[in-house]
Amino acid sequence: MNLKPNNSLPGADAVEDYLDRLALPPEARDAAVDRAAQAASEGRSALDAVHRSLAGDDTLGGDPVLASGLQRLRAAEGNDPDIDSIARQAPESGVCLASAPPLNRTPMSPEPWVPNPIVRFWRRLRGESPHLSDDYMATAPRMDPRWRQAGSRRRMCLLILVVLQTVVATYYMKGVLPYQGKQVLEVGILFLFALLFGWVSAGFWTAMMGFLQLLIGRDRYSISARGMEDAPIDRSARTAIVMPICNEDVSRVFAGLRATYESLAQTDALDHFDIFVLSDSYKADICVAEQRAWVDLCKAVKGFGRIFYRRRRRRVKRKSGNIDDFCRRWGGNYRYMIVLDADSVMTGECLKRLVQLMEASPDAGIIQSAPQASGMDSLYARIQQFATRVYGPLFTAGMHYWQLGESHYWGHNAIIRLAPFMRHCVLAPLPGKGAFAGAILSHDFVEAALMRRAGWGVWIAYDVPGSYEELPPNLLEELQRDQRWCHGNLMNFRLFFIQGFHPVHRAVFLTGVMSYLSAPLWFLFLLLSTALLAVHTLTEPQYFVEPRQLFPIWPQWHPDKAIALFSTTFVLLFLPKVLGVLLVWARGSRLFGGRQKALSSMLMEVLFSMLLAPVRMLFHTRFVVAAFLGLSAKWISPARDNDQTTWGDAFKRHGSQTLLGICWAALVAWLNPVFLLWMAPILAALLLIIPLSVYSSRVDLGRRAYLSRLFRIPEETQPPTELQATRRYTAQNRTGAHIPHFEDAVVDPGVNALACAMATGRHKPNALNEAHRREQVDRVMEYGVDALSEPQKIKLLDDPVALSRVHGAIWRSREEHAVQLRERTAPREEPPETLVSAETAAVL
Repeated sequence: MNLKPNNSLPGADAVEDYLDRLALPPEARDAAVDRAAQAASEGRSALDAVHRSLAGDDTLGGDPVLASGLQRLRAAEGNDPDIDSIARQAPESGVCLASAPPLNRTPMSPEPWVPNPIVRFWRRLRGESPHLSDDYMATAPRMDPRWRQAGSRRRMCLLILVVLQTVVATYYMKGVLPYQGKQVLEVGILFLFALLFGWVSAGFWTAMMGFLQLLIGRDRYSISARGMEDAPIDRSARTAIVMPICNEDVSRVFAGLRATYESLAQTDALDHFDIFVLSDSYKADICVAEQRAWVDLCKAVKGFGRIFYRRRRRRVKRKSGNIDDFCRRWGGNYRYMIVLDADSVMTGECLKRLVQLMEASPDAGIIQSAPQASGMDSLYARIQQFATRVYGPLFTAGMHYWQLGESHYWGHNAIIRLAPFMRHCVLAPLPGKGAFAGAILSHDFVEAALMRRAGWGVWIAYDVPGSYEELPPNLLEELQRDQRWCHGNLMNFRLFFIQGFHPVHRAVFLTGVMSYLSAPLWFLFLLLSTALLAVHTLTEPQYFVEPRQLFPIWPQWHPDKAIALFSTTFVLLFLPKVLGVLLVWARGSRLFGGRQKALSSMLMEVLFSMLLAPVRMLFHTRFVVAAFLGLSAKWISPARDNDQTTWGDAFKRHGSQTLLGICWAALVAWLNPVFLLWMAPILAALLLIIPLSVYSSRVDLGRRAYLSRLFRIPEETQPPTELQATRRYTAQNRTGAHIPHFEDAVVDPGVNALACAMATGRHKPNALNEAHRREQVDRVMEYGVDALSEPQKIKLLDDPVALSRVHGAIWRSREEHAVQLRERTAPREEPPETLVSAETAAVL
């Protein structure tokens, strides 16, 4: 930091430094300098005189630093008239910035869960737990019986297809086993095989019907077939776009939000929307950066009064609690709510179309868009983006075909009718103790089930374009996300027998559990198969396996049946991928790199998925076991950048799997080397996972693949304006102006004024509050800013009076002791959430 030359008056260098940081207009600066000089000559604090000059002698009970907050904020923001219109000076708590609209509270209360049907039946007998009353669904309009009947017929066909296919496959599997299912091990193998094959069969028929839907065109029962292609939106149909965030990459979040807002501004529907950034962040550096980013976004797009920001002080129920808090405060102002994730980007036309669909469908409670994955550069992310872009539409359209208005809600990029959501979808904690009790983690499936129970439809608008999201950049980040989802889905299964849930949503809970429970079932299937090999290798054959058996049963091996069964299973897994590529060819493959490159990408993706499947199996098995043992999962924000896996992380996370692969291969080779051919895909994956995890996370390999026209998707070959803008704004945010941190909120005059203006803990003055504030100031002055814990920093940010007093005390120390204050002049390169504060702006 460069200091001004020393002045003969005490504290002059501190005054010059303070005013340099504040960048006042010349006339205001001259007045402050004169007042400071006069105060210094009289033996008073020159810096206090500066604050009194800025405040116009209105010292708010004798606290000049608190009184100068509004003028400091105006100076820091360049006297922006929009800032001035929403800023005011409160008589007791200093400057205040209206970052959220006035409250319009709506009462909301959850219905307590009774997951045990026996307990519910007993309470009903005693008159303590009545049936759902007839007026429970009184507010829901009558649903069209045609699509409900069509959905029932379709799901019955799906059930018949899956059961028949599974029975036939299990019969053939029985013939493959040496004793045709007569031994205990073989019975267990057949049971697990039937479960797993049924799971594969359901996915196959879902993809098949999705392929037919996309090939022949729109389903007549789809939500998008209800007309009103470009009907004007009713003036009273106000929609809130809410984005819950928690310790996210601030640059990326606000870049995507700006791109979405600008796209919406290109339509004629902007006046129908407001945007809310709902922060649950608890890291002080990120909180300060969010405040600055919100102001910069509003200034850039003239969004004051339309883009709002709120950070909760009491964090309960994670994302669902954050949305509940919004609904209680402002939900009564809006008819609809569109929920975004931190990595979501949506076009204005898509947002407008979702509102139009809601207006045309008075029986719809939730309409879920089908977000396309894009935005990452690592090889792993590109492969996953290609897979979701080519195969994903088949499964999404297929789910819509089987489910219709009893469909999924994925928690983001969806529109919700607020009145029934606020009345019926508030989530109570699950009763009991342990890992599967407490606040519901995966809230989206439960909210969809509650909405449908209340008589409102839940739809997937699979054919509405313009909805985008991002995927994890590497395998380890994806597995970290899967651990959270695994815990949440296992927890949700406790609600399977809740009164009134539609059978489809009970099936959704079962599907969510099977998504992760299939991993330990597969692992157990492989262990039993290995055990069966060991039994037949190390023991004498048994010819009489049943009581009073007259004739011996000779062990029989049928490799031809085994090959046929293996081939059939492979077709069920592989054919949807082929159909996805065929659909790309039929619709035009240029944006996917051309026909040959699209086919090559698909074949390489199949090989990559085969190598990762056993690894995911082991991780998911561990997640399931950990959940049942009561070990909690870490619910932290996922990486929003192209993070690369280091060799150390790969050895740490995958070393045990590689060791398992070596031991398993040695055991099978010792028992029967021929069996290694059947185990080769699994063992090879375990042996190769460390280099595969490292190299697939590399960004340079991902960019080479793009230049080679491999794993291309239309969103990269011909990127939409919104995705281009998101990338551009993210780069600008990271390399442009300095991103403030907590130290700046304490030391810098302008950042401190903004932090005080957006603080929400505006407590009335009393003896207890005053004692607590003195304690905060004394702690900072004695130990420095760096010594504060994150909760202590957050408490300081919440209290504008304490924060302004700390700011004043630090500068008075600078004035009295000529202590230099550090000043950062260059922006940091790391995303804010990766920073750990090592500097302090307060040095004694």
